Amino acid sequence: MPVQLLAIARNALLESLRQPVFLLLVLLSGVFQFFSTWSTGFAMGYDESSEVQGDNKLLLDIGLGTIFVLGMLLASFIATAVLSREIENKTVLTVVSKPVGRPTLLIGKYLGVSGAILIAISTMLIFLCFGLRHGVMSTAADDIDQPVMVFSLSSVFLALAIGTWCNFYYGWSFPQTSVVLLLPFSLGAYLLTLALSKKWDWQPIFTDVKPQVLLASLCLMMAILVLTAVAIAASTRLSQVMTIVACAGVFLGALLVNYLVGRHVFTNQLVSLIKEATPVQPESAGFNHVGDSYRITLGAPPTVPLRVGSSFYYGPNSSGAFLAVPAFAPFEGDLSNSVSYRGPDAKSAVVITAIDKDNTLTVRNLGAVPVEVSAAPKEGDYVFLQPTKVNRTAFVAWAIFPNLQYFWLLDAVTQNNPIPPHHVVLVGLYGLSQIAACLSLGVILFQRRDVG
Repeated sequence: MPVQLLAIARNALLESLRQPVFLLLVLLSGVFQFFSTWSTGFAMGYDESSEVQGDNKLLLDIGLGTIFVLGMLLASFIATAVLSREIENKTVLTVVSKPVGRPTLLIGKYLGVSGAILIAISTMLIFLCFGLRHGVMSTAADDIDQPVMVFSLSSVFLALAIGTWCNFYYGWSFPQTSVVLLLPFSLGAYLLTLALSKKWDWQPIFTDVKPQVLLASLCLMMAILVLTAVAIAASTRLSQVMTIVACAGVFLGALLVNYLVGRHVFTNQLVSLIKEATPVQPESAGFNHVGDSYRITLGAPPTVPLRVGSSFYYGPNSSGAFLAVPAFAPFEGDLSNSVSYRGPDAKSAVVITAIDKDNTLTVRNLGAVPVEVSAAPKEGDYVFLQPTKVNRTAFVAWAIFPNLQYFWLLDAVTQNNPIPPHHVVLVGLYGLSQIAACLSLGVILFQRRDVG
């Protein structure tokens, strides 16, 4: 099976690279990045300290969005070329008639197409890095980054020239040769550009490297691999046109799933936002012992009246998802009587014990045993007065359907919120689970497909 799998993957990779649309979309991405440096000057602000500032924010937004859309289209076209078209032309029968299982065929096709997609997306991302290094030309007085222009255009010209030469004299596939050469040539050109300033002076190679952009790009690449799995699964039953339509539908649905489904999963009434949270005593900082207290300053007047004795919940999401405080029974004791909230029969609760006029209140962890909070209250947490209700049907649908928002980390980059490496790992695991689910569905659909 491994030998068969690798042979099918290799053939799918070569067939994908030979598609004219493959080279066309890769070059089209470079053209879009080239013109974006002149068409995104809208003065988005220059006072931020993030890796991407000012007009370059819009440049990054448009650049990543372009790669996202082109990657989806490329996955659709290539998947239909290596599987759907073979099924329609009956050429796949020559493979499945041999001792090759259909799951092996499908997985091999996915691996081959994914290899081609990685080559294409890597090249597109290098074009984007060239654009970010050049920066937006906000005014006519801005200087052109000459190393970027010289090395980027030279790498493209050299790859196309060699592809033309090999096609004319040796009969090699022009798209395959050109796109395979374009990746190392453009990568080498970019590394050489990093070593030079705009004035052709030598500089440390990491001066213009943007690690957060690279992490966001890795997550975007995983999203396109998920869409590739969707395209492979769809191509087992649909024609080329319908596969593209299905992929476009999944693409749009996966971007809107939070609005269409996700907002109905968690139900709770938002009270306010925590502006400042300070432990009353230093030993109360963990907020996980009986009697631990915090002074909470709200960032805005509460949307509902607060009273002493009300339950207090908080968490990182405005929808009430994943609250730091587990559900508990409402407090019905007397705060003036310590036995009612600290005695052996006192129920666990997090309660508002004092309210000041300046939107400041005191909350306390009460009961014979403390409420096991997952984290102490902090600035930026959202405040609620009751536990969050979960719509289980919507939750299952929200969890099953691919959610591309998890892969879109542009806001974190532009708002200067560092992307933790462990988050990238979680995104990768989520992507792998979605790929496995899509390929499993594809195997089920392909098992009973008549290919004779």
